[in-house]
Amino acid sequence: MEPLLCPSCKTNRTRFNLIAQQVKQVKLNPQSGSVEQEFAEDAGPFHMSYQGPDYRVQCAVCGLNENMDMFVKMAQFHKQ
Repeated sequence: MEPLLCPSCKTNRTRFNLIAQQVKQVKLNPQSGSVEQEFAEDAGPFHMSYQGPDYRVQCAVCGLNENMDMFVKMAQFHKQ
């Protein structure tokens, strides 16, 4: 883990919430929104697999919720 700095409040370097993103591939009913099918791995050619980050970070001071890269880059730019 690298040092983090909140890009919004620009003061928090220590208190963060790490949010693990767990992907569940599903097919929904278009009328009701209920889950019709869950896919274990390959959901087929018309279902793109998740490409996003494994974690997001939330600043525990101001509440900003962003990709971890934003917090890491801010810390690198404003090294103490």
